[in-house]
Parts: sequence; structure tokens; C-alpha cells
Amino acid sequence: MPSNEPASRSPWSPLRQPVFRALWIASVASNIGTWMQNVGAAWLMTSLAPSPAMVAMVQAATTLPIFLLGLLAGALADVVDRRRLLLITQSWMLAAAGLLGVLTLIGATTPWVLLALTFALGLGVAMNGPAWQAIIPELVPREDLNSAVSLNGVGFNIARAVGPALGGAIVAIAGSGAVFILNAASFVGVVIVLYGWRRAPDRSQVPEDVLGAIRAGLRYFRYAPNLRAVLIRSGVFMFCGAALWALLPLVARTELGLGATSYGVLLGCLGSGAVICAAFLPKLQRKLRSDPLIAAGTVLFAVATATLAYIQSFAILCLAMIGGGIAWMALMSSFNVLAQTSVPGWVRARALALYLLVIQGGMAGGSVLWGVIAEHVGIPNALLIATLGLMLGITTAARYPLRADGEIDLTPSMHWPDPQMLIQPEPHHGPVLVTVEYLVAAERAREFAEAMREMRQQRLRDGALRWGLFHDPTSPSKYLETFLVESWAEHMRQHERVTVTDRLVEDRVLAFHIGEKPPVVSHLISAYGMNNEAGEVLVPNPGRNQTAVK
Repeated sequence: MPSNEPASRSPWSPLRQPVFRALWIASVASNIGTWMQNVGAAWLMTSLAPSPAMVAMVQAATTLPIFLLGLLAGALADVVDRRRLLLITQSWMLAAAGLLGVLTLIGATTPWVLLALTFALGLGVAMNGPAWQAIIPELVPREDLNSAVSLNGVGFNIARAVGPALGGAIVAIAGSGAVFILNAASFVGVVIVLYGWRRAPDRSQVPEDVLGAIRAGLRYFRYAPNLRAVLIRSGVFMFCGAALWALLPLVARTELGLGATSYGVLLGCLGSGAVICAAFLPKLQRKLRSDPLIAAGTVLFAVATATLAYIQSFAILCLAMIGGGIAWMALMSSFNVLAQTSVPGWVRARALALYLLVIQGGMAGGSVLWGVIAEHVGIPNALLIATLGLMLGITTAARYPLRADGEIDLTPSMHWPDPQMLIQPEPHHGPVLVTVEYLVAAERAREFAEAMREMRQQRLRDGALRWGLFHDPTSPSKYLETFLVESWAEHMRQHERVTVTDRLVEDRVLAFHIGEKPPVVSHLISAYGMNNEAGEVLVPNPGRNQTAVK
């Protein structure tokens, strides 16, 4: 029976876009290679140094680089050409995997060589992740963004279903070295597709530098409660959820006495559960709000973790891992979609870098912690403690609720007019003091001050270093809003960053203004600017925009 839902709501509609389809297929093949690599590396470490801490360090070496380089990667992805950045990172990962494969085949891999080259692969993943996530809105129409993000998760989990079992079989037949070589080859397809993609040029008129972009990203996080809620909730889950992934190889080998193939089957069951979930998740996400969906997924993943702790039956464990995969897909897809849709395009890669930093940092830190705990209290008890942590983590919903998709419109409104300046400042001139003068009836002063709280958050989030609201006691109706911006270029970026939802906030504030004319806006540039050379003073010169004299 044909569906009555519009095509834009179909979970498969993004695949109609040729570039997205080609990249999606290539990324599935690459992710299969990555999961084969994970199986080969973890299993090889159980032979080279079979202690819980060293085996857990393999997972940590994979994810720690994202914790270390996430902010830089996000800033680069928002500043430089994302296509070129992706080509560089994919080539780096190809080289690292290939070198590890060659060394393993000739018997030259030691525990620390394995960790070092796994860390090198992690560096590529760290620099690749934000740019890869941020190009999705460039490849599909806006109405298909949620489906495209979910499809990325589906592809990743198809790879998780196939890769571990295939990797385990290849390790059993040909050894870990063959798996590493195949992983290196899997990056070739992605490089070919990226090389053929012609990305549209950046529309921004005022490009950022990398350090300034990092500062702007951190400032946005500080004043964006929706993004903070996503990062905190996902981090709490990931830190405890890492126990299952970190300790599963040891449960398989030391607790159950399984071989590489059976270990791959258990990982494959996790991936199979994720693929099963992908079939009904889009409908589930439309019917349920994010908070109850994430709570249900957390409970299911906690059950899977507890089952791994004490159940010895391989068949029951496979069923539990399928349930865990369903929960993992529901949680990761929901968090990812929320991270994508909680921020506007100008800061998307930086926000996704913070998201990946939280996810992978939680995985890295959690992997090491649960490995150490397992050495002291045993593997089953460590998994039980992690289960309790997952259940307690659900209570964070009370303090950090997640917004429903579609509650805010982050489309650039571009409604701020360009300042009319007799002397045009240079981009580096600053700091810039912007003032807005309002006239407000005395009886509405308290309501106006409350409305300005949202305005304060908006100004600081989009670039202001300081913000203030001042009242003139000699003129009871007069209020002066002030905000300080680092440079003229940064203030012009503010003009590009204002969204449709921001305009609604401004309209609520303007409703208090009782003057016949709109509020007066002034732009004042520091004569002794922190971005000018020491000791210079800016003075007008009709023959030039501005000049500096000693």
C-alpha cells in the first residue's frame, strides 16, 4: 500500500541526491573497513598484551584524538574548504591503516606500535568527523536533513552489522594484518567520490580565522542552552555506555572462551539491532518527543549491559546485543539529529566537533575507566556499575530537557541593515561598541527587562564579548542596550548570523518601544583598539577610510 507521507518525510529520500548517494555508498564501504579494523586491533592486542587495561587502551587510542583535536577540527571545517579537508584526512587514514597492515604482516607490530598507529588513525577520524557531518546540509534539501542524518547512522550501523563478523572471519583465516590492509583499501572509494564533487563556494562575506572561529564556537556553546542540553545528555550516556564496548572483547575471550569469529558475531548483533531500529526509527521519532525516546533507549541499553555481565549463554547474549544495537541506534541518531538541528549553518561544524568531542571523549575516558575498574572488581561487577550509571543518567532530563525538532527556525534572516558609515572601518579595527536606545513606558519596565534577557543571550552567543542594559534616571523612559564586539569584521559576521527565531525575539523587545521612530543604533570604534598597533590613534581622513598616526 503506498504511503500517504510526503516524499520529503521518507527516510530514503536523501538517496535521490546523486552526490549524497555516492558518498553514502562509499562511506558504508569505508565504515565496514573501519569495523573490521576495530575487531582486528582489539583481537591482536589480546594476543600481544592480554590485560584489561591494554585492551581498553585500543578503544581509547581510537577515540582520544577527537577529544584532543575536536575544536580545531570543527573550526577548520567552518573556515577552510571542507572538500579539501576531507580529501586530506581520508588520505591520511589510508596511509596509517596501510602502514599498520604492512607491519603486522611482517610481524613487526608491538603493543605500542599498534596503539601508536591506531592513534594516528584516530587523528584522521578527529579531523574528518566535523567536516563530514557538516557537509550533509550541502548535499540534501533542508526538508531531508533529518532523514539524511539518520541515513548516515543507518549506513554506519549496516557497516557495524557486516564489518565485525567479516573482520572476525578474516582474522581467523588470514590474521589481523589482512584486515588492516583491507581497511586501507576501503578509503579509496571515498577519496574518488570527494575528488569528483564540486562544492559550492562559501557565501560568507567576512571569513574567520581559525583561532577566532574556535573562540566563537566556545562562546556559542556557552550561550546556547539547546546545544548544551544535547552535549550533556549524550556525554552522560556515553561515559557509562562505553563499558559494553570496552569490555566486550574480554567477556568474549576470557569469560566465555570464544574465538575471533564469535566475537565478531556479537559485534555484528549490535550492528544488526541498529539496522533493525533504522527501519522504524523515523516514524518513532515523529510520534515521540526526544526525552521519552532517549529514556527508553537508555533503559534498553542498560539491560543489554547487565545481561553481558552475568549471562553465559551465547544465544541469549546475541539477543541482548541485538537489543543493545536497537537502543544504540535510537540514542545516537536522536542525539546526532538534535546536534545538527540545534545550531545554524555558520557554526554547525564547530557544534558537531563539540558533539563528537563529547561522544568520543566519553568513549575514550569511559573505556580507560571501565578497564581499570574491571581489573580491581572484575568484569561482571564493572558492567553492573556501568548499568547503574546508565539508569541514574536518565535523571539528567529534569535539568537538561531536549527541545522538540522544529521549535526554532535557524534560517538566516538577514534583516539587520548594513550600517551607514561616513568612514568605512577596516575589518581588523575594533573593539566595536554597539548601542541601541529604547524608549519604554515606566509601567512596563520590568517586563522589558525580562524580555531583554533573551536578547542578551542572543548577542553574546553570536559574537558579543560583553553586554549591558542601562537606565537613564534623568529620563525614566530611556534605556540603552550596549554590546562590545572584538572587531568590525566580527560585528559584520553578526549581521550574517541572525536567524528567523532571533528576529522573533527582537520583535518582542521592539514591542515595548514607544518612540515614533525605531530605536537609535550607534556604532563606536575604539580609538585605542586592541586590534590596532600599540600606541596608534585612529582619526578620520576624507581621502582614505581611516588612518593611524602616532
